[in-house]
Amino acid sequence: MDRKGAYGKLVRDRIPEIIREHGAEPVTYTADAEEYRNRLRDKLGEEVAEFLEADDSTAPEELADVLEVVHALASVLGVDVGQLEKIRESKASERGGFAERIVWTGNR
Repeated sequence: MDRKGAYGKLVRDRIPEIIREHGAEPVTYTADAEEYRNRLRDKLGEEVAEFLEADDSTAPEELADVLEVVHALASVLGVDVGQLEKIRESKASERGGFAERIVWTGNR
């Protein structure tokens, strides 16, 4: 059950087809816009948790799953991947990235 109390989970578009190829018949429905947005947010948490639990050999695949959900969320918000990258670049230009591995521990 998700945070809204509904059953099921958001899956990639080809999952029903893959299930059929394995001899089962999936039970699915298409979420409306509000449910889709909520389920994408839930999915992001799920994928981030899987990334955090992954070892170095599986982490890139899990990170790609996170990115897929981020792209879908951006689309729901009316932002294409190019726009999202420009926003990221702007923030990096203004505040920096994380390449220098700086850890802040407070002020004096």
